[in-house]
Amino acid sequence: MRTPWISRVGRPRGIHSLRGKLTLANVALLAIGIVVATAVSLVTARFYLLDKVDSELKSARATLGHAGFTLRQIESLSELGVALDKFTDGGARDTDPLPSPSMVYVAVDTAGRPVALGPLTPTPRQHALAAAAKDPVALAADEDPRDVRVDGDRYRMVGAQLADGTIVLIAVPTEGLHEGMGKALRMDLAVGTLLLALLGCLTMFSVRRRMRPLEDMVETSSAIAEGDLTRRIPSNSDPTLEVEQLRVALNSMLHQVESAYRTRERSAAQLRRFVGDASHELRTPLAAIRGYLQLYDRGMLPEPAERKRVWDRMNGEVDRMGRLVDELLTLARLDQRPELRFRNIDLSRLVRESAEDLRVQQPERPITVDADGTLLVHADESGLRQVLGNLLSNVRTHTPADVPVRLGLERTDGVVRLCVEDKGAGLCEEDAARIFDRFFRAGGGAGSGLGMAIVQGVVEAHGGEVAVRTAPGEGLAVTVSLATGAASRS
Repeated sequence: MRTPWISRVGRPRGIHSLRGKLTLANVALLAIGIVVATAVSLVTARFYLLDKVDSELKSARATLGHAGFTLRQIESLSELGVALDKFTDGGARDTDPLPSPSMVYVAVDTAGRPVALGPLTPTPRQHALAAAAKDPVALAADEDPRDVRVDGDRYRMVGAQLADGTIVLIAVPTEGLHEGMGKALRMDLAVGTLLLALLGCLTMFSVRRRMRPLEDMVETSSAIAEGDLTRRIPSNSDPTLEVEQLRVALNSMLHQVESAYRTRERSAAQLRRFVGDASHELRTPLAAIRGYLQLYDRGMLPEPAERKRVWDRMNGEVDRMGRLVDELLTLARLDQRPELRFRNIDLSRLVRESAEDLRVQQPERPITVDADGTLLVHADESGLRQVLGNLLSNVRTHTPADVPVRLGLERTDGVVRLCVEDKGAGLCEEDAARIFDRFFRAGGGAGSGLGMAIVQGVVEAHGGEVAVRTAPGEGLAVTVSLATGAASRS
């Protein structure tokens, strides 16, 4: 047998599976979140720290510019700055340099050259800062500090113009700030990478556990495709609401599919049996008619009495085929749920009339009728007459003419019950279970075997039920139950 496609696919693996796509989506979202959070934190920290440095530079510039200092008055400050810068450069000493001061002051002339004050000449770094300033006058006029680079180191610089026109450049090194931000960036990236790896592993584990019900659904569908219609999706120990709803819905659908498949199989078997039985029932009278015609054609019926007997036999077989065809058409119409003509019918009157017809046909049969007065039911009159006719015909065909028959009618709790009971031989349990099957005749008796099937079809078309009570030697009782509102439900 060819393996269904669903079973050949197996469990999906790799990034193209739902599990892989969910994992990649979670990792990608976390990565985006980490990058955005890192960028925002670094930009915020840089803005805060640089704003603090700029505030210090502006404060120092305001102190020098608005206090009316002259170059001579800040000579001591410049000499101190030169001395400190020499110490920080290390000079020609072999000892460790002192830490760099937080601010570097450089006094320059209008041409931008550092001014030597006292015995100390400007240091190389002061020369480099003065060269990086390029236009000290414009720098002093600018309100915001500028970024400058000196020998690869970054500084924030402002200019202050003294009362005598001298310009003092004030610079603060920011290399440490950028190095700290670089370290923070590397730390964030390392921690983010670790978090991404951890999230990927946890997502794979969680998705695998959550996807187990879907894998069960695939396995169940594969088993059903291979013919096991009894398989159902098992319940998970820790189901989610949506998956559990899907499992219940699929199990309900599978139950309906199995029921429909079983019903179709039974219907197909019944149809095959029905066609076979109908063919057999029609073939028997046709064979008899063909045989008699062949006898007549060969001149083997010279006597008039013999020809009359054959003619009567052929007419009987034709009538039998006609009745069989009419019953088959009736069953076909019932299968198509025809539009019945419902109106208020006096069922007691129909029962009494049917009993009178039976008395005319079999005067010697004892008949008891329990249907006094008037009992109205909303139903199709021709259908109820057919039900009564078939039930009494069944009694005439299968019981001796002296067997008593009782026709009872009663109404309880809005349900009308019609009972046709005889005191004949009854049926065994196996025959009673098949009494409504088409072409079934208990013990191979006479008749077409369609009468009780028609009774059941007409009663069901009225929305009612028909039941049989029988046992060997205890007769047969057929009870038809009709609701008073049968017309509204049909």
